[in-house]
Amino acid sequence: MTNFVDFSGRPFHFIGIGGIGMSALAYVLAKRQFPVSGSDLRPNHITHKLESIGAHIFGKQEASNLEFFQPQVLADSVVLNSPEELPTDTKSKLPQVICSTAINTNNLEYKAVLELGCPVLHRSDVLAALIADYYSIAVAGTHGKTTTSSMIGYMLLEAGLDPTILVGGEVNAWSGNARLGQSQYLVAEADESDGSLVKHAPEIGIITNIELDHPDHYDTLEEVIDTFQTFAKGCKTLIGSIDCATVRDRLQPTISYSLHSDTDADYTVTNIDYRADGTTALVWERGKALGVLTLRLLSRHNLSNALAAVAVGRALGLEFGAIAKGIATFEGARRRFEFRGEVNGITFIDDYAHHPSEIRVTLAAARLQARPGQRVVAIFQPHRYSRTLTFLEEFAESFTHADLVVLTDIYSAGEPNLGQISGERLTAEIAKQHSPVVYQPTLPAVCEYLLETLRPGDLALFLGAGNLNQVIPEIITTLCELAKATS
Repeated sequence: MTNFVDFSGRPFHFIGIGGIGMSALAYVLAKRQFPVSGSDLRPNHITHKLESIGAHIFGKQEASNLEFFQPQVLADSVVLNSPEELPTDTKSKLPQVICSTAINTNNLEYKAVLELGCPVLHRSDVLAALIADYYSIAVAGTHGKTTTSSMIGYMLLEAGLDPTILVGGEVNAWSGNARLGQSQYLVAEADESDGSLVKHAPEIGIITNIELDHPDHYDTLEEVIDTFQTFAKGCKTLIGSIDCATVRDRLQPTISYSLHSDTDADYTVTNIDYRADGTTALVWERGKALGVLTLRLLSRHNLSNALAAVAVGRALGLEFGAIAKGIATFEGARRRFEFRGEVNGITFIDDYAHHPSEIRVTLAAARLQARPGQRVVAIFQPHRYSRTLTFLEEFAESFTHADLVVLTDIYSAGEPNLGQISGERLTAEIAKQHSPVVYQPTLPAVCEYLLETLRPGDLALFLGAGNLNQVIPEIITTLCELAKATS
């Protein structure tokens, strides 16, 4: 059930505005000239960007932030028995408050919001309202959402369709995680992690694959499937990958795609060439050759993502030439096999992979790019205790393509540590399947170990959805300084 979102001019206030999903919504609303404000405990380049387009940012999460909207409201509420007694004109000046699942009910600002009687919305409510406000294309799936939605947005932008875009990663083409277009089209990444996917009813929905990835919210895969089935029913057109058995067997995509030419998918590929500098394939549409597709992104999972983009483009009536031209120049989103630098012959790559399936395909792409004799060094920070415990066996088998595995402790993402799992235990499980594997409990320890261990020719791949990538600049800087000192 979607809560009502007021687009008449009432202010929007985000608690935790610096998050990747929250900030994208705030950006589009601010660019549409709505009053936007928000709080975050850690100002960053995203909050600075929001400030530059007129959003008011608080660097704390306290009850006093609400005084920004109606200084008299707090005073009025003291003498009244309940928020319902506030005059209607006073209540209408209160902001719509947007929260994500990450906001704790003990948050002081959140408590003040409830006491004051502000309407409270989940971020998915706002996204659902925006999806309903446009001709929308929503990309869902356990893996590949950010790359696929970014690729589709970029393809439509290059084709001159000027879309509004909201994605869960930053893209250089529009300098961030969102852009406001002037056309009817909106491309959005739709997240299933907290079940809110069921609120969205786009014109076109895409499902890339379905797996259990969020055991903090779902107990079984069947619960995940139920969420995707509800989403699918709300899509006027559903595009799905039938290479995922769950999508193939449990959903009925209106339009299907597959990397296997012997399926009955609407879109397939042949003559596939996976190379270190990208991928090419001949694309077929219902048995008719459309032409050659070239993309800079590596490996089969990204070719599958590109085929989803082809299906969307054709559903919108684009010529294949325009589709292929856009996809050919798409560089990907940040933290999706992102090149961070090269020092002393060591290549540094940053990737968001945090699920066993993602780790496998990312390391396969790294192995494809690695030169003969080049070591692939996988540095992994597990994300969430619940995910690490649930997929312990799968994680242990995910590092086949790495020559050396370096693990650090688990990034909690706000979860309590119940003492059931640790980075050290995961290291021991991986060691049963793979050698060598090394455990370094802290980020400083990881940094020190890599400075001692990395050697010219290595491809160092940093994996995880937490803060592991923060050590990359430090390592690169230290290596540069050491190189200067010895030259």
